[in-house]
Amino acid sequence: SFQEVVVQIERPTYNKPFLGGFRNMSTGVEFHNAGSQTKPKKRPDKGIQLFCKETQTVVEKNKPQQTRNTTSTQMTKIGLYVSNMTDKLITPGKYFTAEEYHKRRLEAVIVLQKYFRRWHAINLVQNLKEQRRLRLAWEAQEELQKKREKEEKLRREYEKKLNPKTKEDFELLYHDLELWMQEETERINRTLSGAKRKAALCALLDEETQLIACIGMHKLDANVENQQKAVLHLLDKCAQPRRWKAFDGKITEMDTQNSLRGKDLLEIYRSINTKDFLKDERTSVLLTLKWTVKEHECKLTQEIVALIDREIDLMSREVKECNLEGLRKRISTLFLQYIKTPEFNPGVAGLLKVPQDPLKLHKNIYFCHSCEKYLASTEFPLPANSRTIGRCRSCYRLDNEARQREAYFKYRLILEDLRKSEVDLQDDSKIVFLIQLPDMQYLIENIWNCQSALSACSDLYDLVMVRWDKQHEWSPWNTILLTKEEADAHLKLCNVQETYEAPFIYRIEQKHIRAKNYFAQIPAMSSFLRRSVNQSNAN
Repeated sequence: SFQEVVVQIERPTYNKPFLGGFRNMSTGVEFHNAGSQTKPKKRPDKGIQLFCKETQTVVEKNKPQQTRNTTSTQMTKIGLYVSNMTDKLITPGKYFTAEEYHKRRLEAVIVLQKYFRRWHAINLVQNLKEQRRLRLAWEAQEELQKKREKEEKLRREYEKKLNPKTKEDFELLYHDLELWMQEETERINRTLSGAKRKAALCALLDEETQLIACIGMHKLDANVENQQKAVLHLLDKCAQPRRWKAFDGKITEMDTQNSLRGKDLLEIYRSINTKDFLKDERTSVLLTLKWTVKEHECKLTQEIVALIDREIDLMSREVKECNLEGLRKRISTLFLQYIKTPEFNPGVAGLLKVPQDPLKLHKNIYFCHSCEKYLASTEFPLPANSRTIGRCRSCYRLDNEARQREAYFKYRLILEDLRKSEVDLQDDSKIVFLIQLPDMQYLIENIWNCQSALSACSDLYDLVMVRWDKQHEWSPWNTILLTKEEADAHLKLCNVQETYEAPFIYRIEQKHIRAKNYFAQIPAMSSFLRRSVNQSNAN
């Protein structure tokens, strides 16, 4: 008979210890060893936290390992022969101690360093040689460039004297004439005496008169050519379209009614002044001009139309070209007057020197006591030490040609370079724009003796004026005259007081004091001078 017994299973609240086991290799099922263990006796709680310390043994792990190739060691024995053809005989070398080993390592390091330093020295010398070669080539190139520039300057100056076109060219020509006169006069006074000297001086005076007359003829021809260029430049400005820069940086052009009108008048003016036209072409140009001016009825246009009809009538009668030159000149002059009238050509209103509004003539208009003309203020040169309005530019130029015959071309170049360099610095420099050519001439000749402060170079074409202290704006008491190369090196200095020697600095400061004494008399310079003194005291 069977009897059902209820067995109660108590789930332990602790983990049973692992007592080992095994695993089926084919199925992978693991079997653990089991043991009977009664419930451990619970220790009474003493209210103190207790810690137990377990003994830790090494963890061992067994893992089989199978080599890929089966190898074996076989020795020769009775009944077995093993070939020794591939065997190697190894003999021990000489034994050396650790001290000898480190000594050999040190010697090897020294050898490596020796060869490395030799390689490094060779590269350094080659680099120095290459730098020296490049430096010598650069210096030769610079010297050649300077020589070419000097030859080009002399060639341009000779070309200006040979074919003078501008006022500066005639200024150089008169200056050379004065130098030649001084040399000839000195030679005559040194070599001759008495009646022969007077005769030679009279002959020299006659020769000077002929040269002045020849220069005057060239000047008249140049004035006619320059006047024609100025007229074409004015008309070309009237024909220029409006230009502005867009947001993307591109320049946009737009033709207006005024610019189109200016283009038409410019084309007509060029056509009527063009020579070697055939009879039919000339007639077509005159008819175009006639219908253009007839759009406005006034006394000027009526006179132009009458002259055009007269020329057409004379050409129909086979009159020679040389006899029509005067008539064509009158037509050209009257048409130019027509173009310069803002009523007929609105684009020219803003380009005329004489304002069309009579009220504006009362402003900035001064009287020249030499030529007795009323001129704009821009026609009067105002040196920095001037207190009143004197003679106009034309009278100054005429007086210079007749008496002193000085050439301001080189001083003008130095002043233009100085103003350009000050504008590039963009630090609101003002004094440099108050200096005029006579002031610059006085500064260079009387204070700096027409030579560089460092090298005493006296070639004015190679000299420039720069700031003595580049932290302050340029002024006659904060400047130095140097060559272009010296100026580039000077502007790279951070502190001139530490770079230059004390005697040189003292000499420069004495020149600055002389400049201050000369320009302190000028009212416009006094405020700048006081400001510079205050800055010096603050520093």
